[in-house]
Amino acid sequence: MKIGFVINDIKTEEAGFTTMRLGMQATNMGHEAWIIPTGDFAYDPDEYIRARARKASRGNYKSHETYFADLQSKRAVVERITVDDLDVLMLRNNPADDAVSRPWAQNASIIFGRVAMRHGVIVLNDPNGLAKALNKMYFQHFPEEVRPQTLITREQNEIKAFAREQGGTIVLKPLQGSGGQSVFLVTPGDMPNLNQMIDAVSRDGYVIAQEYLPAAAEGDTRLFIMNGEPLTYRGKYAAFRRVRTGDDMRSNIHAGGRLRQAEITPQVLELAEMVRPKLVQDGMFLVGLDIVGDKLMEINVFSPGGLGSAQRFEKVNFTIAVMKSLERKVQYMKYYRRNFDNVELAAL
Repeated sequence: MKIGFVINDIKTEEAGFTTMRLGMQATNMGHEAWIIPTGDFAYDPDEYIRARARKASRGNYKSHETYFADLQSKRAVVERITVDDLDVLMLRNNPADDAVSRPWAQNASIIFGRVAMRHGVIVLNDPNGLAKALNKMYFQHFPEEVRPQTLITREQNEIKAFAREQGGTIVLKPLQGSGGQSVFLVTPGDMPNLNQMIDAVSRDGYVIAQEYLPAAAEGDTRLFIMNGEPLTYRGKYAAFRRVRTGDDMRSNIHAGGRLRQAEITPQVLELAEMVRPKLVQDGMFLVGLDIVGDKLMEINVFSPGGLGSAQRFEKVNFTIAVMKSLERKVQYMKYYRRNFDNVELAAL
């Protein structure tokens, strides 16, 4: 199997990132695994998509640190490959990371991925589905039962009224962005400063004002969904828990959160089942659900990370399950002479 992993930039990757773990596992299973930065695509005059890509020079790695070091070294194989010859193209870049410094790169993988589909390349997650999810408004298309009550606006008076309706306690965050940046917990004592908080968030565009879930004080659970179902391998769920520290309401790891083993309850599985039809409809192959209590806080469809954290607690290598699923999809395409629509195959 020939597989390409699209990333933002090799310089901003880290050895422990899920994409690097997937690349190493593909390599170790004998597949040809290429890493493609978003800025290195080209549409050539012969109407083929090509890209400057790199792959590891060896065939078996004991650690993702060694694999990553090899990728970044002079030993890496660097070639201009024909993307249309790949079996699978995984779009693993995060558009939010390019929003400020490289806005032209935000949609690059979606644009080139759409063209690659013409020649039967399996593109995951489906680029047309990803185009719908470029900001957090995508979340509002899921059932009301799974979402906190939400207002999206730039009007200060509307946000103040919503805060009063919620008893003075709400969460403010930008419609676009990730990683817990510009996220505020507003409490009744903060109401005199609410204008300034709204101004800080609205500099990035529209503001999400959201019902505060008291269960957020205990952190959140990241559950991976693959092919519309909770990702499992050897009877274990790919999941972990993030617990916030101190007074910081954010449980993101780079915002100071700590990791714990997750407990996957019937309530968590019911949430996953409720969002499954929409994820399948949009061709979302690998997704991360962020769950607080009986609600979803976020659905990460671009570059859900943390498979290594799930492995750490569950003691199984979930990247093997991901690779085996990709192998099956490639076989399906061969059986049916590449006659499946990409969105149909994505979550099959």
